[in-house]
Amino acid sequence: MTLLHDDELSAAFDHAARRYDLLTAVNPGYRADLRRSARRLRLPGGGRGLRLLDLGCGTGASTAALLATAPHAEIVAVDASAGMLERAAAKPWPPGVSFVHAPAEELAGAGGGFDAVFAAYLFRNVTDPDAVLAAVRTALEPGGRLAVHEYTLSGSAAHRAVWTGVCRGIVLPAGRLAGDGGLYRHLWRSVLAFDTVPEFTARLRRAGFRQVRALPLPGWQTGITHTVVAAAPDARQEAP
Repeated sequence: MTLLHDDELSAAFDHAARRYDLLTAVNPGYRADLRRSARRLRLPGGGRGLRLLDLGCGTGASTAALLATAPHAEIVAVDASAGMLERAAAKPWPPGVSFVHAPAEELAGAGGGFDAVFAAYLFRNVTDPDAVLAAVRTALEPGGRLAVHEYTLSGSAAHRAVWTGVCRGIVLPAGRLAGDGGLYRHLWRSVLAFDTVPEFTARLRRAGFRQVRALPLPGWQTGITHTVVAAAPDARQEAP
């Protein structure tokens, strides 16, 4: 199963950036589900006084979801694709939202001290998910929250079949029509190759995250897309 990686994947996203919002708009519930996952961070006070990281922001749909749930927060949005980031930054944003061009493994440009991290459709696209989780844990304040919104299959053969059926019937033809067939073949195959929900929650626990839970999303994506929430250890938990 051939997948795109690193610079090759970033280039594919660069090429797809101009049409990306149009294609995601045909996915029922795409933006509503992002907002649901952002709310599952349970950020108090509309995010007032908080510093948040949107990791893998794409064209800004996840940034908008984070802003909707935390309108008073400072939000730093990061993506490895210059083309996607350009589309995101061109949209109207309040002064507290900024954008940084960087791979998910290299967060120095985004700074640290984040109270929460939101990562949508990111982890199955990185070469080393464990390295990204380590970078996220370093970027988070002790006790900081993480919400991962991702195509993570339940492990059921039925859910694998539904995903393949949706891809063959809708996603792959739309991708070919848009001239981005390679990227959408990657989307289909990367979901099949990535962790199941039990595997991904175990990966988070191995990375040192606590309070790890996988929460389903409604509609056709049930058993296919999940929000996985977790917390970085607080200072007492990290003490020897």
